[in-house]
Amino acid sequence: MATEQESRMEKNESFDSYFEMVQSRKKLPPSLQDSLTSSFAKIQVSSFPQVPGGKVIEILASTPVGDAVRILSESNIMSAPVINPDSKDTLDWRKRYLGILDYSAIILWVLQNAEMAAAALSATSAAAAGVTTGAAGALGALALGATGPLAVAGLAAAAVGAAVAGGVVIDRGMGKDAPTAADKLGEDFYKVILHEEPFKSTTVGSIVKSYRWAPFVPVAPDSSMLSVMLLLSKYRLRNVPVIETGNPSMKNFITQSAVIQGLQRCKGRDWFDTISAHPITDLGLPFMSSDQVVCVQDNELILEAFAKMKDKQIGGLPVIDGATRNILGNISIRDVRFLLLKPQLFSNFRELTVKDFITTVSAETNDIWRTVAPITCKHDATLGSVIDTLASRSVHRIYVVSSGENSKAVIGVITLRDVISCFIHEPLKFFDNYFGFAAQELLNQ
Repeated sequence: MATEQESRMEKNESFDSYFEMVQSRKKLPPSLQDSLTSSFAKIQVSSFPQVPGGKVIEILASTPVGDAVRILSESNIMSAPVINPDSKDTLDWRKRYLGILDYSAIILWVLQNAEMAAAALSATSAAAAGVTTGAAGALGALALGATGPLAVAGLAAAAVGAAVAGGVVIDRGMGKDAPTAADKLGEDFYKVILHEEPFKSTTVGSIVKSYRWAPFVPVAPDSSMLSVMLLLSKYRLRNVPVIETGNPSMKNFITQSAVIQGLQRCKGRDWFDTISAHPITDLGLPFMSSDQVVCVQDNELILEAFAKMKDKQIGGLPVIDGATRNILGNISIRDVRFLLLKPQLFSNFRELTVKDFITTVSAETNDIWRTVAPITCKHDATLGSVIDTLASRSVHRIYVVSSGENSKAVIGVITLRDVISCFIHEPLKFFDNYFGFAAQELLNQ
């Protein structure tokens, strides 16, 4: 119990330290900051635009992971709420919704299975991971080149379930073995987790609770937009469900991207034009310095890039040239969909580097700006120009690069969370008074 309490305290301290840093670096007049915060506190969530199509896309917990990836990809969304199929008649949203499925959960699931495979490559590692001898033999055979149903016939569902639910492989200190597994298993690994049992039958419900980065914290239609913006910035949520009391169906699903697009539509209003005209340095941006930016070199394996995102709990990485440190591209956590949905593109997986991956994805999608091209700005950029770029390109981060004519070295990164934080501060005891104990418990999940 003491360990759990310490973890909660550390999380709250992390939220507080980030937001205190943001507020201390702003060079805006206090009166302007107070006015903006007060205004957002008066705007009800019900006035925020609905999701495209007017209906929130939801995924049943019984949906196979592969099908869920297709839903997210075809709907062009990063996440979706997961419904408990056994709670159709309930009026309690806690029973209806199991959580949020997003690409971060899928990344964790993929890497977990890769780590299991790596563990199974030796009897010692398999025993340490709690994988049965039959499972080790099956995955070992796969690693040595055997494919098809027989290769995984010995992999007991119970062993996989135990490892996935408990995260035993990661707990055993084997979290960095996924690239090794992928290197030895090649493209066949991805074919197996989507087309062979027991991986093929893995459902959304079985991974959504074990592999999530953020809790499910809904707000009511009459809540304030300030509460939503605080959840999306200080408290690091990527999305906020809107649920009406007594009606468990989701009314809206507000994401960080949607808030940025909403801010962009405020162009022409005095308050927005005043703050957006400021250079990013006046807002203290970028909050993350060059030595804090997590990068991946173009010659590293693609799975190593996804492993870094998992370890650091971040949604994207700049791809840099190993020699010059100049930015070459960007890898997003949602790019894992290409590995899962189109493994045929990566027949040389044993040697697939980040550079080869982004080149292939760029050619396949014919949309280099959205997928992999580096989106950057300089230190003298205005907040308004950053918002325009984030909103128009539908990206989640923009990299600040050095000002040299021939240099594009990454010196910082600005995320959606950072931009939202620029517009608000948290009034004294606002969270305790507005959200109460229940929300605190949800955030501490």
